[in-house]
Amino acid sequence: MNTSLESLVIPGRVKFVPGNGGLLKAVVTTLASTAEIYLHGAHVAAFQKNGEAPLLYLSPASYFDKAKPIRGGVPICYPWFGPREGDAAHGFVRITEWILTRTEVAKDSSVTLHFRLPELPGRPEWKHLRTEFIVHVGDRLTMELISTNTSPDTSVEFENCLHTYFHVGDIKDIAITGLQGTFFFDNAAGGGGARKVENDPVLHITKETNRIYPDSTTTVGIHDASLGRTIVVEKLNSASTVVWNPSTTQLMPDLKPEEHKDFVCVESGNIKQNKLVLSPGQSTMLKVVLNSAPLPQRIF
Repeated sequence: MNTSLESLVIPGRVKFVPGNGGLLKAVVTTLASTAEIYLHGAHVAAFQKNGEAPLLYLSPASYFDKAKPIRGGVPICYPWFGPREGDAAHGFVRITEWILTRTEVAKDSSVTLHFRLPELPGRPEWKHLRTEFIVHVGDRLTMELISTNTSPDTSVEFENCLHTYFHVGDIKDIAITGLQGTFFFDNAAGGGGARKVENDPVLHITKETNRIYPDSTTTVGIHDASLGRTIVVEKLNSASTVVWNPSTTQLMPDLKPEEHKDFVCVESGNIKQNKLVLSPGQSTMLKVVLNSAPLPQRIF
């Protein structure tokens, strides 16, 4: 461990250990929960409340390689979403080692970690987009992605998204609420994303699902009959929601087909028509709060 990280250790609360593939991670322990955050991608790989199943899902088939993103947890898609010819899909920050600048512990034992994206050579178009990521671990998981345009005279345009993988008991036993009446682009239907409207009060995942809900700011619930809980996804300054599950038809080398039953992605951010433009000196913060509660009746 380098000397700069030694000063950020908090005995009994924050320590640094080699993770999978030898990548360095912070292990956080509070009175209410535990978490693991890799410096590679500032990637929240695990969060679990005491006495509960893990809230996040991490693929055992994931690469843990400095040149590749981690599959599962909370990848940060930024400063673009989706593929880009000649560059990394979902942006380059997932394969960048972030700088951990500060750790703090509160009286209730909750822990906050402050990350900063380093300046990267060879990317002059992004040199004025200063980026910070703050992770608060307690009885819930709170993440804040803060972007500031430091240019004196030029606006900057970008997308952001926290691509969260949620652990579920079985994909066939979940129901998603909070999206009724919202239109979406169905990217699993072919034809470049047919525009549809979510008419049902609950969404069940029965096949490959890849939906972008633009102009969607509401809280989403993931109701899990197998685990007897509801995961609550609250967000601030997010105009887009994405729901994704590959089923057994979308194949990836770092995700086994049978894993699809163990997770669902509900992503919060600002993408496509909701992309952001910051004027010189302007800042914005994407905030996502994740919590769990007992499963309410009459959802299914």
